[in-house]
Amino acid sequence: MIRGSTCFASILAVLAFFTWLADAAPVRAIEIQRVKSPGGIEAWLVRDTSVPILSIEFSFRGGRTFDPLDKSGLSNLLSGLLDEGAGTLDSKAFQTELENKSIQMSFGAGRDAFSGSLKTLNEHRSRAIELLSLALTEPRFDKEPVERMRQQALVALKRGTTNPDYIAGRTWATAVFGNHPYSRPSLGNEKSLQAITRKDLLKVIKERFARNLLIVGVTGDITPAKLGPLLDQAFGGLPERTELHTIPEVEPNLSGDTYVVELDVPQSAIRFGQTGLKRNHPDWYTSLVMNYVLGSGSFSSRLFTEVRDKRGLAYSVGAGLSPMRYTALISGHAGTNNENVADSLKIIQTEWHRMRKGGVSANELAHAKSYLTGSFPLRLSSTDRIARTLVAIQYHDLGIDYISKRSSYINAVTQDDIANLAQHLLDPDALTFVIVGKPKGVSATAPAPKI
Repeated sequence: MIRGSTCFASILAVLAFFTWLADAAPVRAIEIQRVKSPGGIEAWLVRDTSVPILSIEFSFRGGRTFDPLDKSGLSNLLSGLLDEGAGTLDSKAFQTELENKSIQMSFGAGRDAFSGSLKTLNEHRSRAIELLSLALTEPRFDKEPVERMRQQALVALKRGTTNPDYIAGRTWATAVFGNHPYSRPSLGNEKSLQAITRKDLLKVIKERFARNLLIVGVTGDITPAKLGPLLDQAFGGLPERTELHTIPEVEPNLSGDTYVVELDVPQSAIRFGQTGLKRNHPDWYTSLVMNYVLGSGSFSSRLFTEVRDKRGLAYSVGAGLSPMRYTALISGHAGTNNENVADSLKIIQTEWHRMRKGGVSANELAHAKSYLTGSFPLRLSSTDRIARTLVAIQYHDLGIDYISKRSSYINAVTQDDIANLAQHLLDPDALTFVIVGKPKGVSATAPAPKI
């Protein structure tokens, strides 16, 4: 949940005006520095003196996957409460400090990591760091904000019961991941949310927030010498080590079934997919280029061209790589009128067959490489985006020189590489579909799991 001043964007806009020409020019080489604090906390830093801003992004390995079965939704609830009062500051006082000093602070609970973000003007960075430290080490979890956030989650769950996209996502996760923690809803369910106590929230802080699980990326107008003590101030109060319990790998249930959830709506929500590659697989960049052509290339992908552009069957369609800690998928989505579902599914399967049999053309390969290398600098267009990229690079162990080498990895992919990978990886017969709506001409091959 994002917090902070409503005037912060205005301040940034004024500052950005003076650096507009620089931002419009080609992205300069980014120098990443390893910084180790006096207390031994490491961060990667990209120094940017163009504006007096500090952005800190961080994550702890181990996300909502580690929530207890009967307390699903715990991490998500926690992410909305860490800035709702800490130390001697209750919720109102804490939020007032953020607002008055134009400090942005937010937290998020992903499947495999719990993340945090802090963005502040340099003149307030000392206090901002103090507030972050309090949020991580002395959260209050007072009754009023806990119940308020719990009710927000319960309302969101209730809205989801009539939302085709939400139902499709939940049904997909349950069908594919079975009893594995990946199948659990990020928001939890009504019973689990009602069961979460203040003690449960404090237990997460104690058992999962530790320096050995911490990854930090920093961008802004600060020197390594000044950053070191700030790292200790922000994170030095955390335990030095903790050990997470073991989560098993999961073999997704992707046997080519079609699951249909009847819902009286004019348009169906579709989820589909098959097994993919983890981020550390040697063929990752080949799969990245291949999938851009197949499904992730927005308006230029084969799925978009064949399903929407040429035939007008769907208002949205695409597929992307979904690498996770304990498995990996190629997962896709589509949205279409009930009458067009059957034809849409046939074309998706046809395109899977076509890629497997014929790979990509020289023009498709060149376009994919051009986009994937040329669009990457957009991820580095602000201090917080750069800091998030630094965290991601560390999380996936890509190396401190990744930014400078990424283009070479993509440009090294050949048509033969894609042809070989497509033959071994893509399996049209294993494509598994979840459809929520009243699709015409589509029959379920297996009963949809309850969610």
